[in-house]
Amino acid sequence: MAAGGRAAEPPAELSHYVVARPIYSEPGFQEENERRPPLPPTLRERAQEACRCSRKRAFQIAKSFLPVLEWLPNYRVKEWLISDIISGLSTGLVATLQGLAYALLVAVPVGYGLYSAFFPILTYFFLGTSRHISVGPFPVVSLMVGSVVLSMAPDENFLIEGSNATGTNGTVALIDTESRDAQRVLIASTLTFLVGILQVVFGVLQIGFIVRYLADPLVGGFTTAAAFQVLVSQLKIVLNVSTKNYNGVLSIIYTLVETFEKIGTTNIADLIAGLLTIFVCMVVKEINDRFKHKIPIPIPIEVIVTIVATGISYAADLEKKYNAGIVKSIPRGFLPPEPPNVSLFSQMIAASFSIAIVAYAIAVSVGKVYATKYDYAIDGNQEFIAFGLSNIFSGAFSCFVATTALSRTAVQESTGGKTQVAGIISAGIVLISIVALGKLLEPLQKSVLAAVVIANLKGMFMQVFDVPRLWRQNKVDAMIWVFTCIASIILGLDLGLLAGLLFGLLTVVLRVQFPSWGGFGNIPGTDIYKKVKDYKNVIEPEGVKILKFSSPIFYANIDGLKSSLKSTVGFDAVKVYNKRLKALRKIQKLIKKGKLKATKNGIISEPGINNEAFETDDEPEDNNQDLQVPTKEVEIQVDWNSELPVKVNIPKVPIHSLILDFGAVTFLDIVAVRSIKTIIKEFERIDVRVYFASYQDNLISQLERGAFFDDTVRKDIFFLTVHDAVLYIRNQMTYSDNQDPIFEKISLMQESKEPIEFTEASQPEDELDVQEEAMRRLAS
Repeated sequence: MAAGGRAAEPPAELSHYVVARPIYSEPGFQEENERRPPLPPTLRERAQEACRCSRKRAFQIAKSFLPVLEWLPNYRVKEWLISDIISGLSTGLVATLQGLAYALLVAVPVGYGLYSAFFPILTYFFLGTSRHISVGPFPVVSLMVGSVVLSMAPDENFLIEGSNATGTNGTVALIDTESRDAQRVLIASTLTFLVGILQVVFGVLQIGFIVRYLADPLVGGFTTAAAFQVLVSQLKIVLNVSTKNYNGVLSIIYTLVETFEKIGTTNIADLIAGLLTIFVCMVVKEINDRFKHKIPIPIPIEVIVTIVATGISYAADLEKKYNAGIVKSIPRGFLPPEPPNVSLFSQMIAASFSIAIVAYAIAVSVGKVYATKYDYAIDGNQEFIAFGLSNIFSGAFSCFVATTALSRTAVQESTGGKTQVAGIISAGIVLISIVALGKLLEPLQKSVLAAVVIANLKGMFMQVFDVPRLWRQNKVDAMIWVFTCIASIILGLDLGLLAGLLFGLLTVVLRVQFPSWGGFGNIPGTDIYKKVKDYKNVIEPEGVKILKFSSPIFYANIDGLKSSLKSTVGFDAVKVYNKRLKALRKIQKLIKKGKLKATKNGIISEPGINNEAFETDDEPEDNNQDLQVPTKEVEIQVDWNSELPVKVNIPKVPIHSLILDFGAVTFLDIVAVRSIKTIIKEFERIDVRVYFASYQDNLISQLERGAFFDDTVRKDIFFLTVHDAVLYIRNQMTYSDNQDPIFEKISLMQESKEPIEFTEASQPEDELDVQEEAMRRLAS
């Protein structure tokens, strides 16, 4: 080590490397390095592999479907049991209160929230791959279920005919709450059953990858909007204000407007209880976060507040004295299982699809956080099956859709939970509440439960502060976040999620359709190539342009490749060719008139004759004319970049070679294959050779399948690296210069002692043939 604590620098000879190898084109490399041909298994081999069975394989299959067989036999009773018991007790108390609270979001009686906090855990214990998540209701998913319930069973469908009640707001029609609640419970449980079926199907079809399209910015914006929706839906419960149940586009705006219109009817007792609950819960949660390293177990403030609030409500008789809204009735024990109403499936299939995806995405994203922390793996497809079967099972017992709650999972992990044994113990606490303690919570004010829900939204609202950071890091991601959030608030959660997903996919399409590209040059003395505009010491090889296109090439961005080619080389190959053909016709007319002559030394004009072939820049091109002129090569040589004997306005072509760096091209579709072949022919017509470099092996296979190669387009224009292509071009140009006929004659004169006679083709009868052959050469 050096004195300053830094590692010693390696010797200079070790910081450089020298490689000596041949220049590799595709055929040359394949000749020296034989490719291993892929050997796909035959149908018989696949069938044998699928049907092969042994004791070990059978046990592996069983463990894949029942992950509990993987971790339960290795359970460390002495080390983990006490921690799981403590974690289960704490999580069970929180789950009980959150189950009651989140039932308000689903618009069903609060007692059904206890069922939803109990049944899903039983199946996930055996089928789930996460050891730390707490399965049960989550506010975002509960609100999505509630929106379906309210749209299919609004209060207006259960009015009691001929009965009105007089209240502070005037005459109000009475509602058959018993029938309404029964119908809403049926809708919620049927929706849960359908969501479970979809999740199982997704898992069996191995399409757990679908959650990858829900990017973090999209999920962040969606959950923040959902938190705002939850806040508005719970605000009227905290105020104890009666409003219509709005659903769909702008429903949140209508709810806010009506809530503030009727704010004068606020129940003060409920408002005070709600505000105090929000304040106390948020303060204690902040204490838990700041001192989590010093407090062994987070303070279960929701449980404490609920117990105190229930006691105060019972002692002060708030319902009778202040007309406070209380829970009133919590069913004791369990209801018998009921089949879903299959006739409702058609009305909720679209919503169930989005709920299934969102519920799965939330659970897997939370599960992966803790799986990474504790070094184990989450199987996405198995999670689909686990949650699907949990929802099918719990749907039969009048539950609503289950996923995981961030706050509840954090409690389970922070209190020492090691496995899903803690989940089973928490389910036991919920079971005790269902069987014995439910009656004690009946005096509890609904505003307290609503306040508990609002207090748990803090983490979601804090995501707003991610937007400035996202904007600095990636503006597109920030736009996805903001767009999804606004769309979900205005359009509703289901349509907002779809809009955000489509917007996110649109940004991907646009980034692929308009990728980065640039002209590259060489760092002198190296085989490194960088963008010319980004580095000062980059030099472009003489007569060579190098273009790197950083995207797959397909029908949507092939025009982008063509425009980037024009910008890189500085001309349009098609226009150059057409200009040459138009000039050729004018020259041909002058030759026929005798004003120009074509010889083996080139095209010459008679002295004193005006140039009538001049073409101005303003002359429009006539693309409809027949420009087909033979291009057979002859002896006469025409340099289109030099001053011609006639004044013809032809764009200069300062290059002889073009290299396409395909290092970032992952695939080509059939449109791209055909277009690239056309590009090669367009440049070949104007004497510019096209080469390809740094391609991936799969591109060669795609080009072969697309009938790309033929007698004119061969594999020898493909090179392993850009430097291989540049060195090959340099050698070819040197060789062609050495093969110049004039150079050969001069060399022969120097070596021979006898004079060499030079002859000219001066026969008058051959002059017309020479002129015709010259015209053909001009076209090339």
